[in-house]
Amino acid sequence: MDAIEEFGPLELEQARKLFAGKCDFMLGVAALEQLPDTDLSEVAFAGRSNVGKSSLMNALTERTALARTSHTPGRTQQLNYFNLGDKIRLVDMPGYGYAKVSKTQREEWNQLIRNFLRGRPNLRCVFMLIDARHGLKDSDREIMKMLDDTAVSYRIIMTKADKVHESQHQALRDKTEKTLKEHSAAFPHIHLTSSVKGIGVPEFRAIIRSFAI
Repeated sequence: MDAIEEFGPLELEQARKLFAGKCDFMLGVAALEQLPDTDLSEVAFAGRSNVGKSSLMNALTERTALARTSHTPGRTQQLNYFNLGDKIRLVDMPGYGYAKVSKTQREEWNQLIRNFLRGRPNLRCVFMLIDARHGLKDSDREIMKMLDDTAVSYRIIMTKADKVHESQHQALRDKTEKTLKEHSAAFPHIHLTSSVKGIGVPEFRAIIRSFAI
């Protein structure tokens, strides 16, 4: 667990119960006029194609098919909305970076993301998922700049931490957090997770739940 953020047993249990409850797919949004009402807080999940975003969302809810997983980059092609217990909405954003789609399709996705970030008042936080084996890439930095420019708060969530030896975790943390000091909208600390081993998943649930209350 991250040394910089601690949750007590009660907070972890409350978060577990929230994610063990109803989590229903609401709709897929391909244009801004399709966005649902802003009556609930929202948190969004962003990341490079095939970073493990769908797997982590499934691990959070202990479901096997909440978000579809695929070895084909670019599978998520719209903003997919999930209602978590009528407490908060989870938004699965299109993967960025490498994707086997046309340049026109990729530009349309990017424009949808930019417009969504600029105009969503109830968007509390964007969780940027980064593969722990590879660290920040240029495409990640482009999204970080977009989030800084739109003043949308975001946090770096490292995925696939089980693929990196535990002895390297602190160096990974130090290197990434040094970069975060240069970004005005970024939370200053990262959080390590693994959807396979469950590393950091209970704490990540508690982080998300904190935006629902």
